[in-house]
Amino acid sequence: MDHPVYHGAISRQKCEELLDKKGKDGSYLIRDSETIQGALCLCVYKKKVVYTYRILQGHNGYYTLQTSSGVEERFFKTLQELISHYKRKNQGLAIHLRHSVKRKTQVPISCDPDDSPDYENVEDSDYVVVLPS
Repeated sequence: MDHPVYHGAISRQKCEELLDKKGKDGSYLIRDSETIQGALCLCVYKKKVVYTYRILQGHNGYYTLQTSSGVEERFFKTLQELISHYKRKNQGLAIHLRHSVKRKTQVPISCDPDDSPDYENVEDSDYVVVLPS
């Protein structure tokens, strides 16, 4: 499956550079997680800060953003549905998705629903990186 905002296995640093280059609040892209095999990261830019949200794929093939306890978990059939949902204001992100950062060449998303990763040991951590001014 291809998606224009999916950048594959780029580093967190490369992701920050791409979002900082765009320089617009609400800019976003999706990349592979560097810490959890098979997970993706939705990275969103707001006021020179990159907020990163893990996208997990369940055994049923549905996508969800990793949420804090007490926040209702939402499931999406496709990444496009997830993105469309978070383009709306007040959906729990630091800022709603506004400006896609598309890759010049497409990269297939490699997470196969039949080969779903095990997320049992996922740590709850806030992941915020401040970019230099």
